[in-house]
Amino acid sequence: MKPTTTLGHSTLTVNRIGLGCMGMSEFYGSFDEKESINTLHKAVDLGVNFFDTADMYGWGANERLLGKAFNGRWDEVILATKFAIMRGPNGEFLGLNGKPEYIRQACDQSLQNLGVESIDLYYMHRQDPKVEIEEIVGAMSELVKQGKVKHLGLSEVNAATLRRAHAVHPITALQTEYSLWSREPEDEIFEVCQELSITFVAYSPLGRGFLTGAIKSRADLEPGDFRLNNPRFTDEAISENSKFVEVIDQIAQSKKVSKAQVALAWVLSQNDEIVAIPGTRKVQRLEENLGVFKVELSEADLALIQKSMPSETIGNRY
Repeated sequence: MKPTTTLGHSTLTVNRIGLGCMGMSEFYGSFDEKESINTLHKAVDLGVNFFDTADMYGWGANERLLGKAFNGRWDEVILATKFAIMRGPNGEFLGLNGKPEYIRQACDQSLQNLGVESIDLYYMHRQDPKVEIEEIVGAMSELVKQGKVKHLGLSEVNAATLRRAHAVHPITALQTEYSLWSREPEDEIFEVCQELSITFVAYSPLGRGFLTGAIKSRADLEPGDFRLNNPRFTDEAISENSKFVEVIDQIAQSKKVSKAQVALAWVLSQNDEIVAIPGTRKVQRLEENLGVFKVELSEADLALIQKSMPSETIGNRY
């Protein structure tokens, strides 16, 4: 399994297992800054160089955390952050904004939070339905001309929107949820990404932790964990979706590897260019995830997974 790839048409070579940093500041229950910084430093030490954040994670706190952790080490890091989801002073969600003026302001704030002069990969987090994609990407491209941003990405757009965006300015990466229980990108997105040489970045490749087998009931989730309000984490959904974990566990036991490693190996096996960004706050989980490169899924393994996986996931993604 190829451990690295180049992002789109860029010259940025990244480890195909990056690190999603959202949970270090919000959404998944309690968190500890010291532990998170230790994990970030360990990731770099282990060769991980692709880190993913957004201005809305902790409404700026996650970017500031990475700025603190990577101060003096930015030459070892390729960083992606995002804009468009507005948060209020107390974290309240204020909707989407894709207006050019807002994009400029958001970028400047992210640069300040991170303590850098330029962002390697700048994503539109979600599209503001009131603003055409051409106007949004046009404003993003101005940031490239100004040197504030090096490369552009989009998150959670359809194939037609991706084509329209790429016609305005080259899109380097498309980020969308993808895992054994979220396979929608296979319908059209993969084909367009391959055609236009856009790297597909899979977020939540472990199904928000579910595919590791760690969540057997709602009692396994801390108070305040956003998964308690997620349709896939109701009692009924957990019970039904456990069939995914049973198949993964069958493969994991046969290979004497972890369920997380099988789930990640499956994602990376879809093609040699996919990048996955599982999130974790813990060094132990980070090391486990990076062990995926020692896992080889045979054609027979992939066929068994394809044949055995439930045809339907219970509960919407959000």
